[in-house]
Amino acid sequence: MRRPTIMDIAKAAGVSKGAVSYALNGRPGVSESTRARILSIASDLGWAPNNPARALAPGGRVGAIGMVVDRPARSLGIEPFFMQLVSGVETELASSGIDLMLQVAENVEAELAVYRRWAAERRVDGVIMVDLRVADPRPEAMGVLPLPAVVLGGPEGAGGLPCLYTDDGASVREVVHYLAALGHRRIVRVAGPEDFVHTHDRTEAFQQAARRAGLEEARTVHADYTGEAGGRTTRRLLAAAEPPTAVVYDNDLMAVAGLGVAAEMGVEVPSQLSIVAWDDSALCRLVRPSLSAISRDVVSHGRRAAAMLNAVLAGKDVASEETPLGELQPRGSTGPLVL
Repeated sequence: MRRPTIMDIAKAAGVSKGAVSYALNGRPGVSESTRARILSIASDLGWAPNNPARALAPGGRVGAIGMVVDRPARSLGIEPFFMQLVSGVETELASSGIDLMLQVAENVEAELAVYRRWAAERRVDGVIMVDLRVADPRPEAMGVLPLPAVVLGGPEGAGGLPCLYTDDGASVREVVHYLAALGHRRIVRVAGPEDFVHTHDRTEAFQQAARRAGLEEARTVHADYTGEAGGRTTRRLLAAAEPPTAVVYDNDLMAVAGLGVAAEMGVEVPSQLSIVAWDDSALCRLVRPSLSAISRDVVSHGRRAAAMLNAVLAGKDVASEETPLGELQPRGSTGPLVL
């Protein structure tokens, strides 16, 4: 079917095109009763604004923001963190009629190519950038592209862009001290990709806390956040001559997989092995024993990031913000070491 036009609305309402334009754009020039009648007719005809055309006007906006994710595509559909984050972004955008364009990229270069294409084609008004990296080229690129951005992460490395960040180090220290108090002296952390800033920050905090606690062994190994990688890594750790007595995972998928491997290998949780997951989710509460986890309000995190970007797009000065610390939720997967 042909897309309804302003002329179609004008004919149906018996008014001029100018009157329809005034009514649809909320400008003075028509009475409130006429405006209401025009809006009603436009709705009945299924009219919607032509956002690409509006974007061509000075100060015009497309009505969409973008997010590119450089994570394994197979894990995004089941990883609670990103599902909750997107849910929060969508919830914030829904009230203003703005769409979210989500795309998966295989690496940073591919992600930058997406940003360049979006900017050239006026596909989005701005972007929410996730997974800040060490020596990340993206913030500098955003300074060249006409594409406003808000960063999830930082503030170091955000290149002066407004960012929404959390002190992950405080949560890491809390977990290490908790496990040490339970008698654990060999703790391994199964982390995400090494080049992520939040991975680097957590690793530094982990090593510092381990030194203070006088642990016999404390090391970090890296995986890719998938359950498969978490399972493989756990299998290698538990097959070692001196396996860890506690493992901290950087997300819930890897922790759930690790719990399954422990059962497969006859390692009792928590009497022989304690497990802690990052980012509490329904997965952590549904398995048995339920997983101790760091809990954060990820939905609110997404909502706030979208609100910050909307403010940037409205021309407001937006300062970086720190979110509340994650809280350790002890459950059945952690307990005193039984020798």
